[in-house]
Amino acid sequence: MSKTQFQYDSRTEKRERALLVTVKDSPGSQTMAEFSQQELISLTETMGMEVAESVIVPIKAPRSTYLIGTGKVKELCEMSEELEVDCIIFDQDLNPSQQRNWEKISEICVIDRREVILQIFADRASTKEAVLQVALARQEYSLPRLTRAWTHLSRQRGGSKGTRGEGETQLEVDRRLVMKHISQIKKDLKGVRAHRETQRKQRQALPVPTGSIVGYTNAGKSSLLKALTDADVLIEDKLFATLDPTTRKIRLPGGAEILLTDTVGFVQNLPHDLVDAFRSTLEETKYSDFIIHLIDASHPEPATCYQTTLDVLESLGCTDKPAVIVINKVDLCDDMIPLAAIRRKDYPIVSISAKTGEGIDKLLETIEQIVFDIYPVETYHLPQDRYDVLAFMRKNGSVITEDFQDDQIVVSIRMPDRFKSAIRPFLVQ
Repeated sequence: MSKTQFQYDSRTEKRERALLVTVKDSPGSQTMAEFSQQELISLTETMGMEVAESVIVPIKAPRSTYLIGTGKVKELCEMSEELEVDCIIFDQDLNPSQQRNWEKISEICVIDRREVILQIFADRASTKEAVLQVALARQEYSLPRLTRAWTHLSRQRGGSKGTRGEGETQLEVDRRLVMKHISQIKKDLKGVRAHRETQRKQRQALPVPTGSIVGYTNAGKSSLLKALTDADVLIEDKLFATLDPTTRKIRLPGGAEILLTDTVGFVQNLPHDLVDAFRSTLEETKYSDFIIHLIDASHPEPATCYQTTLDVLESLGCTDKPAVIVINKVDLCDDMIPLAAIRRKDYPIVSISAKTGEGIDKLLETIEQIVFDIYPVETYHLPQDRYDVLAFMRKNGSVITEDFQDDQIVVSIRMPDRFKSAIRPFLVQ
């Protein structure tokens, strides 16, 4: 087992233990530091390790060698020895040299938050696309850290007969193999993403509005999808339980149908390489007609979770879409004051409990109103002999009424804009 592979030993029923270090780099960030500390604890436990101790280390400025001062380094090394931990985990990114310095002085595995998230994603990945996306992110992360994997980097590989010189170092071989692996993964991903794009185009060809459920990890997105559709989807009280989008059909109270997609959850400071790796998955949101922005009412910092999700949506160019803010898990929350910071006049807000079903009917009515605003009812007058146009309308839109009069057919319909150009001459202004 390599230094960064963590496993549960069923024979001893003993999990590996970790010392967690949260770095607070400004005087006014105590609340944010505590929030990051709690999130790192959750991430570590989700990864399968036991948290032996968690500390917050204030610093004035990052140090190049260990990130923190040498006095604190010595103190943490002594603490890790006393607690008999197997690993030290930093909440802040460590560059490769800092990671090597820490492992040399502590003589145990030292990783950062990014590596924890990568490990969780690797454990959660199930479909071919998710497995490839995680593999790509892990390979790109490990490339500048290859020296951690070897204690014999001076070993040489001799050249073939007739050649001279030292040959190729083990590190050079490994770097070449990793680069080759990265190239192959990118090639495989290109094919998988082409397939997803074909599926997306097929959905867009249907006259059905589409929506995406977005939000912080463990906010209850899969639970909400199940509550709305009774879909057979994975529901776990864990971070990143869902990495692949799941799309299901929903029938609204008025009878209209929509497609709703559950997406991967976000966390604070989600590594950019993971955002990039899962971009094709996240782009399900980009191509949706509207967004359901889910917030966990029981979370200690709901406003921070909300802003984190907004930041990711902004990077995808999705902030201008119609949306509804959904406050979930109200059955677990007695204090609604922290939620006041996320009230927005331009978005409707609905409070629900996906677990108990409270507020689901109100949410469906709100979604229906959003869909009505996106696809307003329009009236068209067709000549009696234009049944081809009527057939086109029935296929690509949601017909509300059809009135066959003596000299014309009066049709009231909701239709996506992409189909309207063919029938615009018959529109009643």
